[in-house]
Amino acid sequence: MNCPSLCSCRWFRALCLIWAIILLCSAVLAHAEQHNNGGGEKTEDEGTETAIEEKKEEPEEARPAVQPELEAEAEAPPQIQLPDTETADIRQQIQALRTSLDQRLVAVESTRNRLTYAESLLNRLRDEYESFELRLEKAGLNLTGDYANLLKQRLERLKRQGIANDLILDIEDQLSTAREEQLRLEEFEAIIDPGDDARDQLRSQRASLIRQLHKAVTEHIQVLNEYYSTVSALKDRVEAYQILLQQRLFWLPSAPVVGAETLTELLNAAARFAGHLRVDPLSDAVGKSVKERGGRIAVLITLLALLLVKRRAIKHNLDSNGQYVGNVGQDRIDFTLYAFANSVLLALPGVLVLAVGALLLMEGNNFYSALSKGLATAALVTLLLAFIKNVARRGGLGDAHFHWHIDSLRAIRQELPFLLAVIIPITIILPTTATPDGSEFEGSLGRLLFTTASIALSVFAQRIMRAVRADRPQNRFLFALHILAVATPLLLVVASLMGYHYTALELERNLFISICWIAFNAMLFYVGLRALSVRERRLTLERLREHREAERKVADNKEAAESSGEGVPQTLDMPEMDLKDISQQSTALLRILVSALVISGLWLLWAGLIPALEMFDNITLWTIVTDLKGGDPLPITLGDLLLALLVGIGTVLAVKNLPGTLEVMVLSRMKLEPGTGYAITTLTTYTLVLIGVVVFLGVIGVQWSKLQWLVAALGVGLGFGLQEIVANFVSGIILLFERPIRVGDTVTIGSITGTVSRIRIRATTLVDWDRKEQIIPNKTFVTQDLTNWTLSDSITRVILHVGVAYGSDVDQVQELLTKVAQNNESVVEDPAPAVFCVGLGDSRIDFELRVFVKDPLDIMPLSHEIHAETTRALHEAGIEIPYPQHDVHVKTIAGT
Repeated sequence: MNCPSLCSCRWFRALCLIWAIILLCSAVLAHAEQHNNGGGEKTEDEGTETAIEEKKEEPEEARPAVQPELEAEAEAPPQIQLPDTETADIRQQIQALRTSLDQRLVAVESTRNRLTYAESLLNRLRDEYESFELRLEKAGLNLTGDYANLLKQRLERLKRQGIANDLILDIEDQLSTAREEQLRLEEFEAIIDPGDDARDQLRSQRASLIRQLHKAVTEHIQVLNEYYSTVSALKDRVEAYQILLQQRLFWLPSAPVVGAETLTELLNAAARFAGHLRVDPLSDAVGKSVKERGGRIAVLITLLALLLVKRRAIKHNLDSNGQYVGNVGQDRIDFTLYAFANSVLLALPGVLVLAVGALLLMEGNNFYSALSKGLATAALVTLLLAFIKNVARRGGLGDAHFHWHIDSLRAIRQELPFLLAVIIPITIILPTTATPDGSEFEGSLGRLLFTTASIALSVFAQRIMRAVRADRPQNRFLFALHILAVATPLLLVVASLMGYHYTALELERNLFISICWIAFNAMLFYVGLRALSVRERRLTLERLREHREAERKVADNKEAAESSGEGVPQTLDMPEMDLKDISQQSTALLRILVSALVISGLWLLWAGLIPALEMFDNITLWTIVTDLKGGDPLPITLGDLLLALLVGIGTVLAVKNLPGTLEVMVLSRMKLEPGTGYAITTLTTYTLVLIGVVVFLGVIGVQWSKLQWLVAALGVGLGFGLQEIVANFVSGIILLFERPIRVGDTVTIGSITGTVSRIRIRATTLVDWDRKEQIIPNKTFVTQDLTNWTLSDSITRVILHVGVAYGSDVDQVQELLTKVAQNNESVVEDPAPAVFCVGLGDSRIDFELRVFVKDPLDIMPLSHEIHAETTRALHEAGIEIPYPQHDVHVKTIAGT
């Protein structure tokens, strides 16, 4: 075993010994207080009563005048039971309607009373909030620690006495039921038989009851709507009040400076803590919890036993997942995902133990209930830290899959047990200082636990950063990060000891959450990077094979062009990205997405804690008038402008790096023809730009209804001045999707025949047989007749004309020409060649030899070969190819 491992084991044993000594001393102190002085408990009770009396003597201003406690109604009004019009007697109908009417009137009155109470609470809370905010603004930060404690009490009281979570849902359910009953009443009134006698007293009474009930239901709906709006506003006001208190508490001292009396409080806290560790409350809590949640506990214990039994197999599977990493033929991203899942499974046993403990203590008294919360929090912390430890294990994700620095992984494996040994007990005990009995010891025991945890974090950061900087000692960024990581927990300890314990606690909590969030996103980044690398390797292999095939085809075309005497382009502008660009763009886009996710999460986490981050939402740049009648103007703040700029920058970066990511993750998995991927990428880019522009304008308050004149003017301008450009642009999109021509095709457009070498949005480039580049607008290919010689089939028919002298054997000529065509290698067998006698000329018999060739470049060489072989065959057969003959008749004129 190496030296760092020995050091880690010594730290672990030392911490365990320290915790044992603390618990033993606490037990001895508690035992001494109980037996040496019989009035010990009385003294403690007297101290508690004195503290309560002191709280009662607090100034009235420190207590909220409004205690916004609203609970959901015990039960909703009974649903209206409408009788059957066919079977029920009219008197039964009247009785049922009267009962429903009475119940509905009671419900309306009850809801109206609750509405009145809620409105009074809202008005009083709004006045108190505004007054309190004004007082805080005047006082600034010149507030004492006692005032900060009073603010903290007010915050805790607001959290306890808030709006019931299910109240709004209950109101929504009552509204939905009332609307259904309103519709049912209307249908019931429509189908009842009015009877033959319109003066019938019972029928009139029934109709009157129906109208009254419909009116009561409608009134109830109106009252419920008002009640819903009031409760929602009250809930928003309570949340705003809590945020105001949290922001102000963050900058105020919450405890006195550490002094000699802190040691006495610490001993009392240890004695109080040990005094709560009694067998009877513990057994009572376990018994109630097992009775209440026995099924969940049994499931967790079963899952724990299963994981312990399969632990060896999970480790073996984790090691085997990295076996094929880097092998292009067998490597898959699935191996990394399996390793990720195995790392989580290996981290679960400790988590399940703590979760079972939390469930077993959940039904206990305040002390054991606080321990239950601590165990639940410790389970989450254990999951995070144990997962990181398994990621850093030999052959794990960090080693085999992500190829992290070996020294950093070794340091994580060695130092995480030390951190777990310190953090987990502190996390379990710390919630007990937030109970009503333990809140008075938050400045002593709470600060001791906080100091211990902070020092442990600082030591852990020192050792990890030292390993990270081992091979890069001169890196300034890592040096600054090293100093910051080590010094931050120590500075928070100093702030806590100076009285800013609440500030230090909130900062360290948010810092820990921030680090976990960054680590989670870093894991996502490396998983995405691993997926990209797997796809890039396979794409590289496929590109090498395609390039070899393309080089072979280019060589064949070059040979055919040289033999035909035609000029063809040596290289074609195939819409294909360079592999280096693909890798850079896909990695850059992944980094941008992960960075945006990290920044968004950190902003949401810290914005509510640091008021400076909300400053951007308080600076109004301009306002816009909405289309709603009576609606207030919509302010556009500095935060909206910054968000719009971020959207614009993000759109530009996404457009710049999107093609490579699409090529790697999507297009390479699809069997696409050449150029189709380019078309998809191009249109996706246009769509992304359009969405970015729309979002950008929407964030800064641009209303499309106000831009109708601009759109109309732009349309007129495009129609007159830019119609050709727009037509070519649209035609380019049509060509990319409809694909009547492709790069490499031989086409004829008008009098121009050539090979397509480049397709762009505005124009297409053809290289004719003279090696001249013809730039043709895309509109021409869409609106004019186009011949594509190689669109779906490159086989082309060639017609050759042959004439023989009169008197020749026609059948023999046909047989000779057919044999010549069949013996030529350039002529395809299907369709087969054919020879026809097509006419009798002035001096010869005309034949047509119709053959098919594989490629248009073979036409000229084939024509030469067929004509030469035909001349030779006819000469050997004694068949004459006649010269053109003309008979000249000379007439002699008399007298000359």
